[in-house]
Amino acid sequence: MQYNLYPRITEPLGSDSTNSRNALNEAQREAVSHGSGPLLVIAGAGSGKTRTLVYRVAHLIEQRIAPESILLLTFTRRAAQEMLWRAAQISDQTCRQVMGGTFHATANLLLRRHGHHLGFAPGFTIIDRGDAEGIINLIKSSQGLAGAGKRFPSKRMIVNILSGAVNKSRPVEDLVYEQHLHLVEFIDDLLKIRDHYARFKTDHGLMDYDDLLVNWHRLLSESPEARQEVTSRFSHILVDEYQDTNQLQARIVRLLAHAHDNVMAVGDDAQSIYSFRGADFYNIMRFPEQFPGTRVIKLEENYRSTQPILALTNSIIASAEEKFTKTLFTSTQGGARPLLYAARNEAAEARFVVDTMQALEKEGVPLSQIAVLFRSGYHSYKLEMELTSRYIGFEKRGGLKLTESAHIKDVLSFFRVLINPWDNLSWNRILLLLDKVGPKTVQKILAAIRDAPEPLSAMATVSPGRTWAEGYGRLLELMRDLRRDDLAPAAQFDLVMAFYEPIFEKIYYDDYPRRKKELEQLQALVAGYGDLQSLVDDTALDPPESGQNLTNIDDENGLLVLSTIHSAKGLEWDAVFVIGLAEGRFPHQNAVPGGQWEEERRLLYVASTRARKNLYLTYPQELVNPDRSVMRTVMSPFLREISPGLYERLQPEPSAAFPGSSFAAPARPSATPPFPPGRKVSALAVGMIVKHPFFGRGQVKTLPGPRRVEVAFDRHGDKILHLDYARLEIIG
Repeated sequence: MQYNLYPRITEPLGSDSTNSRNALNEAQREAVSHGSGPLLVIAGAGSGKTRTLVYRVAHLIEQRIAPESILLLTFTRRAAQEMLWRAAQISDQTCRQVMGGTFHATANLLLRRHGHHLGFAPGFTIIDRGDAEGIINLIKSSQGLAGAGKRFPSKRMIVNILSGAVNKSRPVEDLVYEQHLHLVEFIDDLLKIRDHYARFKTDHGLMDYDDLLVNWHRLLSESPEARQEVTSRFSHILVDEYQDTNQLQARIVRLLAHAHDNVMAVGDDAQSIYSFRGADFYNIMRFPEQFPGTRVIKLEENYRSTQPILALTNSIIASAEEKFTKTLFTSTQGGARPLLYAARNEAAEARFVVDTMQALEKEGVPLSQIAVLFRSGYHSYKLEMELTSRYIGFEKRGGLKLTESAHIKDVLSFFRVLINPWDNLSWNRILLLLDKVGPKTVQKILAAIRDAPEPLSAMATVSPGRTWAEGYGRLLELMRDLRRDDLAPAAQFDLVMAFYEPIFEKIYYDDYPRRKKELEQLQALVAGYGDLQSLVDDTALDPPESGQNLTNIDDENGLLVLSTIHSAKGLEWDAVFVIGLAEGRFPHQNAVPGGQWEEERRLLYVASTRARKNLYLTYPQELVNPDRSVMRTVMSPFLREISPGLYERLQPEPSAAFPGSSFAAPARPSATPPFPPGRKVSALAVGMIVKHPFFGRGQVKTLPGPRRVEVAFDRHGDKILHLDYARLEIIG
């Protein structure tokens, strides 16, 4: 039996400059050439953990370990593809027979092959977060827990609680008491919903993401036959990013290796930042206990950052309460010390970032090699306004996935019912697209085909109503065409779009041009698949982000990247700004000493280690509260722990030379100063003539609110501007 999760090996993110073992340092060579038994590799940021895993796979194959008996578990599909591609370049193409993929994708494959031991049919459908919320909503309504005047928790909160209980391996009751105390009165109903939800999924052949892991664990722990079939296939297990595993995943790894303990876990305790997803920091700390006789190897030589940046990041993590002690170093000489800037407020912080970024760009650093990182998405709002006012393009990361959009889910539903004709959730979505068809009509149609041996054929026996007969007829014709054996997924997509596009433009009339661009992204994605099952599985297991460039457009300078730190993990840029480093914001104001506080510290460590050459740390000295009162702040306590000798402190004047750098902040235009930030709005008068850098000349009409002004511009009409960002010049 040969496993092949991702047969389409693509061009990797990067490749080794040489295939020689000389490409490895001493610690990496020790890890790669390790014999049998458990191995824990503590890989510091930028220390070549991917290279180490790649060479380990190649080494095992060279030692005559059958490639199909090697299991490589990663947290993204692309990481598995890249590692296996690179390993194939080092050894030979037999690496294609290595089973590599994410925990969820591996669970999906194994459950389809071996799930019959637990009573699972191989044609189950994987549902995403939106689908789960839809099912929960149906259950709420059927139980009389939804409707006007009901105080019951939302479908989103219910899914959060049920999923959190699985990923954190905690009873629902405990999770509610610990994190949602205000919902204690609903515990009995939540448990009832959980049971109905489980029954619904079983009845309709569905599994959500959590079920994939739960049922994989059940497969290994409850069925001796399945355990023997699965574990006998894998003599060596490699796990990437082990610090990001949850308790359930750690137990799965333990069960997989029960016969041999040949597990190589690679990770960095200092980069464990996903506890909100259920990741357990103590998995990596407990690994030597779970696998007695574990050999621990530390990768400390950094190939990304300059030594001054590493000195600061080492200092950040040095105060951690629990850790594997390590000190990052590099053989690269030189480099400027990180720069710390205390801005007057968030607006001044935003101006500093943009001024400095433009100075870097003039020195030849492309925008795509500059990133601004922040603790929470809303921390970048002022910066986004500043960038917009200067017409600087940027990409913000950390939003919805492409396949979480309603119109994308509509299209994918057609593919899902082709794979699993009993997927009533997808049928419900498709049928509701038809004009004059409502929920009651849909239920009648689904009831008519529920027990049919061939649902697609049974639909033709339904007698449609006069008002929706035409649309229903076109749907039946589409489904007949889609089932042709000679159609590739790309051709099936074209047929679906011919049917869907008129409906799509009607449903989303207010913003269908924007949504259509996302459908074009989906079209490019579908074109890369040769079979429909892989497409449906991959879009469920590893959905691409909305806005992701799928057409490989070559933009020489690219876009500035704005990103939450969580979304930036694993990435790197020449220059990195970490903003909002004020007490109460970083760490988060709700973080308490202990686990939460220490994870916030690790979050700052991850952010700082993204920088190759230049690192800027900034914080505002004033924050505006929701009631518009001003609150004075100080730098983050994590920064206060760092020796001042490890960074340069910048003066707030924007025209001052930057110590330790070869450039100066660009000076503001000196002809007529912009409206002073500290000046009272009352100093402006209706009728005053002002000038804006883009809108041009205009006249003040009104002063509609605090630090806001309405201006009638000669060429652009009336605009309401915020005086912290407008950069107005008073000219008369």
